[in-house]
Amino acid sequence: MQQEMSLTVMVLCVVVFCPGGVFSARGNVMHKLAERKLCADEECSHPISMARSLADYTGPDCRFINIRQGQIVYIYGKLKGKGRNFWQGTVQGDYFGEQSTTLGFFPKSIVKELQQLVTELVEMPTVDWDFYC
Repeated sequence: MQQEMSLTVMVLCVVVFCPGGVFSARGNVMHKLAERKLCADEECSHPISMARSLADYTGPDCRFINIRQGQIVYIYGKLKGKGRNFWQGTVQGDYFGEQSTTLGFFPKSIVKELQQLVTELVEMPTVDWDFYC
């Protein structure tokens, strides 16, 4: 039993966590897109704004969400620095068909902000979980 537990822990360490604190999913290392982000609150649990998609977007990997033109996107985070062209948000049920709510990244250039939901933003570091699939 002890050997089985040790083997399980070792497999989790090798498969889920890579050296340097970067997570791995399906054999692909998911690198951080940025070191800092802006959020509405310290947990990034409230949306910053609402936007409408100007074009279809299909994400290149599991960190990104797929968006259809015309959908409303709730923006929860805005990356800073090297990732400043990406925002984090969700697309929820609409006339394009219901889809489960998934938080993911998308290029800010494909949306137009419609309504600000907060007046002040909190700058904070990104964490590995922000980029985990």
